[in-house]
Amino acid sequence: MMKRSRSLNPPLAAALAWAIGASAAGPVSLRQQLKETPFKIAYESYVDGNWEIFSMNADGSQPVNLTGTPGIHEHFPQVAAGGGQICYVADEGEGRDTVRSLWVMDHDGRHRKKLVDHAREPFWSPDGKTIGFLPQEYPKFNVIDYYTKGMSFYDLATGQTTPHPNSARLHHLYNPCFAPNGQWIAATVHAGMGFGHAILLIEARGSRIVNLPRLTGCRPCISPDGRHIAWGMTDNELGVAELDLAAENPVTGQPRVAVQDKHLQTYHIDWSPDGRYLCFSRGPEGKGDPTKPGTFGADYAPIMGVYAPGWNIGVVRADHAGPVDLESAGSADLVMLTTNGLSNKEPAWFRPPAAKN
Repeated sequence: MMKRSRSLNPPLAAALAWAIGASAAGPVSLRQQLKETPFKIAYESYVDGNWEIFSMNADGSQPVNLTGTPGIHEHFPQVAAGGGQICYVADEGEGRDTVRSLWVMDHDGRHRKKLVDHAREPFWSPDGKTIGFLPQEYPKFNVIDYYTKGMSFYDLATGQTTPHPNSARLHHLYNPCFAPNGQWIAATVHAGMGFGHAILLIEARGSRIVNLPRLTGCRPCISPDGRHIAWGMTDNELGVAELDLAAENPVTGQPRVAVQDKHLQTYHIDWSPDGRYLCFSRGPEGKGDPTKPGTFGADYAPIMGVYAPGWNIGVVRADHAGPVDLESAGSADLVMLTTNGLSNKEPAWFRPPAAKN
């Protein structure tokens, strides 16, 4: 759960796009760039004693509560590549009797459906037909993110759940994500599978497991083109590195710091669909407040279900020349999309289907 580590050549397309974004009057502001994109961001927030999933425009405007379900606490939105559906987890009950389940809904919050009980950390296959998830380690609930054992896949067409072919070996994983080629799944492991703490690539349909030793930290996120990986390097730094998935044993390039904050924690990094922007959550260190409905105590505010006052969601450009220091960054380099501090965490970019044309 602790994170860590630093050089990456900016993607040429992103650099050209940024150059095009500059006018004769000077560069377009970051917020204006975001306003002109067709993207939205889904995220979790704690509102009126309840965890809900919201979406907002890429510039932070027009936040909408997609769930609005008192008594059910929704977390961890993950959006299918086509932008049409969001999978997430929902908690019902309190304390050790809480049941965390896998759900799916349309991108606008309609047609919500429960799929599997005792399921955590969902992630989409690149074709949007399957949702991977991590089964809960034991029947009694624990909020710790790596409280998992195995890996399974839910087929949306058939409603069938099948285990990963190497599921018996997979233990204490969290924050998995598919590579765009569908061949690999990146995830963090903590105190399991012979590792103290590591970021791994897991063969999606086989038994190979590749340790990425340069990526000291947690919560990996692979870019939409599969050529870069972002993750939490330390509690106060987010990193990016080149990623070679075509090699027989995939490897990463030299890590670089993309975002840093000396006082506030930074977590939950995610790529925009075009790879030009990175969003993340940021807030003070905390251990939660279990007296609040649907929340739990834990050592880390970033864990879903842990009340995290003061946490908000920000965006930076992925092609920034050096680390963005969040404490000193101006409006050209940083946009804070939320400012209410209502435990805003786990941002996930998407492009709604209606915005494709």
